[in-house]
This record gives sequence, C-alpha cells and structure tokens, in this order.
Amino acid sequence: MCGIAGVMLRNGGRVKSAVLDALEAAIDHRGPDGSGRHVADAIGLVSTRLAIIDLKTGDQPLSDSDGVVLVANGEIYNDLELRARLHNVPYRTGSDCESPLHLYRARGLDFAKELRGMYAIAIYDPSDSKLVLARDPFGIKPLYYVEAATYFAFASEPQALIAAGLATCEVRRRARAELFQLRFTTGCETIFSSIKRVLPGETLVVVDGKIVERQRLDMIPQGAPREVERSKALASLGELLSDSVIHHLRSDVPYGLFLSGGIDSSVLAALMKRHSAGPVVAMTACFPGTRANDERAAAERVARAIGADHHVLEMTERDFWITAPRLAAALDDPTTDPAALPTFALSELARGYLKVVISGEGADEIFGGYARYRRARWLWGLLARKRNLSGIFDGVTKTNGAFEGWRSGLDVVEADEFAADRTRVQCLQAVDCAEWLPNDLLVKLDRCLMANGLEGRTPFLDPIVADFAFRLPDRMKVTAKFGKWLLREWLSSNLPAAEPFARKKGFNPPVGEWIAAKKDIIEPLVSSQPGIAEFVAKGTVARVFAAPEKHAQAAWSLLFYALWHSHHIVEVPSEGTIEDVLVAAQAA
Repeated sequence: MCGIAGVMLRNGGRVKSAVLDALEAAIDHRGPDGSGRHVADAIGLVSTRLAIIDLKTGDQPLSDSDGVVLVANGEIYNDLELRARLHNVPYRTGSDCESPLHLYRARGLDFAKELRGMYAIAIYDPSDSKLVLARDPFGIKPLYYVEAATYFAFASEPQALIAAGLATCEVRRRARAELFQLRFTTGCETIFSSIKRVLPGETLVVVDGKIVERQRLDMIPQGAPREVERSKALASLGELLSDSVIHHLRSDVPYGLFLSGGIDSSVLAALMKRHSAGPVVAMTACFPGTRANDERAAAERVARAIGADHHVLEMTERDFWITAPRLAAALDDPTTDPAALPTFALSELARGYLKVVISGEGADEIFGGYARYRRARWLWGLLARKRNLSGIFDGVTKTNGAFEGWRSGLDVVEADEFAADRTRVQCLQAVDCAEWLPNDLLVKLDRCLMANGLEGRTPFLDPIVADFAFRLPDRMKVTAKFGKWLLREWLSSNLPAAEPFARKKGFNPPVGEWIAAKKDIIEPLVSSQPGIAEFVAKGTVARVFAAPEKHAQAAWSLLFYALWHSHHIVEVPSEGTIEDVLVAAQAA
C-alpha cells in the first residue's frame, strides 16, 4: 500500500524537484516506510510506501529491462497465481505490484482485466512517452488528476495536488450542494473545481500531458439473476467467501478486523478464525452514556465465539471534540457520513497493533442489505424508491436555491444503471455501487486508515464474489423482513453466536447529542465560518442547531463542512478542539 503522484509536462521540459518534493511530503502519511521517484524527460513519478508484501525488495518505482516504470497504491491478491502463469518473465522482486508491470508489457491496456485486487496504478512507457493510469473496478483505492495548460498531474489525494501548486482549492458549487444533500459527491468531478477523479474501473492514457484514450471495466456484471438452488447457493457462497478471505489475508505484517457484531464483520470473523494461524485481533467502537445503538455486547459475543483478541474503544463526547477536526483534515475528498468518526478513532487505536485492517464494506451493496432493496421486490417494484429523492436539508428548512442541482449527478447514474435486463433490486444495487460505495464508504475507509499508516482490505468487494452475489435471485438477497438473506443463512450455520436474524440496528454515532451539549457555543462559530456564511443563511444554521438531536445529520454536515473548509480552504491547522479550529478560522 502506498501513496503515488506524478507530473507529465506538455511540450517537453523537466519536472522541478521542488514540485516532486511537495507531492512526496503531502502523501508521506500514506507510505511512512520509504519513498522513491523516477524522473526522465518530461515525466516525474513519486511513491511513498507502506510495506505490506515483500518488505525487503518491494520498494517502488518498479521497472523492467526496457525502462517501463510503475508506481502503484494497492494490493494484487492474485499475484501468486499471475506469477505462475507468467513463468517465463524475469521477476526482480517479491512485490505483488510487479505483476501489473509485466501484464502491461504482455497485454497492453487490457492488463487490468487480469488483476484481482484493489489498486491505483501509474505506468510510464518511454517507448512512446505514454502515461497509463488505472483504478480498480470498485474504486477501493483513490486516484485524482488535473489537466492544465502546461502539464498533467495525478495523486492519491487531492490535497497533494493543491500542496504542490498543481491545482487550486476553489470549491465547485454543485459538488458542494451534493455534499450537503447526499453526504458525498458524485461522478468524476470532485469538490475542487480543477481536480477530477479517475473513475472506478477506468484506465486513462496520457500523451504529451493530454488524455488521448479511456477504457473502463464494469464493477458488477450485466444481466438478470441466475436461477440456483438454495443448497448450492449456500455451498458456493462459503467456498467463494473463503477463497476471497484467504487471498485478502496474504500479508507479511500483522492484520486484524474491525468488528461491529453485525452480519458483515461477523461473517469475516468466522472466516478469519478458520484461515488464520493465531487469534484474530478484533476492534470495536461503542458510545457509552448515549442513546446510540451499542454494538459492544454483540461484538463481544462474536469475539468470544471465535476466541479473538478483542479491543473495545469507548468513544465519548470529549473524544468527539478533538477527533472531528483531524477527521475533516484527513477527508480532503469530503463525505459527511458521521460513521467516519468511529472509523477514524478505531484507526488510531489499530495503529498500535496492526498494519492491515479487514473491513466489511460492500456487503450491503453486493448482497442486498438496505431496506429500499426489500421494498423493490413487492408490487412489481411500485414501492421501490430511488436513493435520496429528497435531500438532507429539504426536510429541515427551505433551501432557497442554495443546493441547486444537487441531484443531477445521481440522475445521470440512474439513467445508466437502470437497465431493462436487470431487476429493480439489481438497478438500485448498481447505483449504490457506482456512487455511494466509492465516494462515501470507501473514501471514508481509505482516508481514515491511511491517515494512520494502515491498509484497509474489503473481501466482499472481490470480482468473483461480486459476480456471484449480484446475479443471485432477488429472493436470496431480500425478504419481507431481512436483507442479505443468504449471508444470514450461511452465518446461522457457521457462527450462530452472531444471531444473524436479529434486526439490523445500524452504526450511527450520537453526533446530535454531542453537538447539543455545546450548541450555544458552536452555532455562532459555524454560522460565521467563511465557507458556511458564503451560501447558508444564518437562519438555517440557527434552526438546525436549535434542535441538533432532531436534525443530527444536518447539524453534523454544517459542523463538518465548517471544519473541512477551515482546514482545506482557509488553511487553518487541525490541531485542538472543534472550538479552537473555528475560532482560528474566524481570525484568519
């Protein structure tokens, strides 16, 4: 796992060392174990390394005998299988990221079709001065770029491009509207007007600083469900998940699990127990003394059943006030999902024990975990609801055009993914996989872990597992009462202590309660913060903060954006409490 960045100049020249120095410094937290760079002609590539596989010889950049150079952020889980197939290739290292380099030489731009893993890859081919960027189909690993008049630049995080003077921090208004109404931003355009995302599954070809070709791999299969017997489906599920977990446990450093006690992490716990040599290290967050759902009891029950080395983090109101500013600093590509708070806190805890964290992201989207999927099965889909027909602030106050265009990105995705040969459930799943998953859940996981020098792995987001799960009959995903039906059935036989047919409670930190405790102090600071004052009426802020427990998401969205804007736009340091940062933003 690494951070990567690079610059290609147009019309020749040589990339300045100061620019590469700035890029390297900005992504150093993603790879604290080492760094490297390649500079030749008009190209400069930078890598910072978090050593996971091949600790001795796996430093980047990697190159072959013809001078083709690769830097990569990710893990290629089928590296051993690829090496067996490419038996005539002279491998120079034990790094799993060397295989994509040789596949590129063998298959050209189709090299990514062979990869099973999570990755953001940059390859420079000097034979025709070509830069190739590729991102995994689910968008597990991030990659951003800037096209300017005199250069093309890319990096693992937008803030690195800004820190190196390669992009501006001007806010794109429509993306800001999406953030407030959806909790995330959609498509290739980020919240920064000059920075774009490489889309999940996309491969870009850049020549002379210009994008000249694009290809894209599908994240999920096309077509209607396949019919399969229940017993055969359960057997296949166990085999495929075991295979995915085995591949995701390939590591030369310690690994563990974020354990909630819910379906997803319990399935992973059972499989990790089966395929790990020693006790599973598991970590759980809870919120004592609040009205939030407490997952500690369920997690402890699962941990006891598998004999885990279990660590529990109690996140309190005091923790909230000092964690929120650091979280906002880490989430340069922002999401206002409050679940990022315990994810960040758990990442800080895990840093003392692990280097790799296994997480259950993707199970809801792939196996059908949301209530809207259940509604989509009944009355020919007449009860189905698209995601977010109304925005977060529509239910709180009149928006008066402040969030205009907030749903246009989702409209485009729905037009693309609502295919005639898919069921209504599949259509809703496809939309979530295209936007909600990569731009909220996965960016949250990536930034929280990488800010603490950790790698996150997501066994449910495996192409083989996804192909199987997405093509299951709807009845094996959702029933009138339950989502993820087949996962629950498997868990009931393999880890009954998880109580798989208990109602899903969700994982929502009590941000409304925490904000309410200091609302009189925080509300005027939020309303006068420059980024908020620019487009949100003071009356709206006052209305939300008058009842933050009732309007918990809206209150957190306002507070988070005030912190985010203070750090990334006003350039206030994130040290101290929420109050410290907002007071400093006022002074700035």
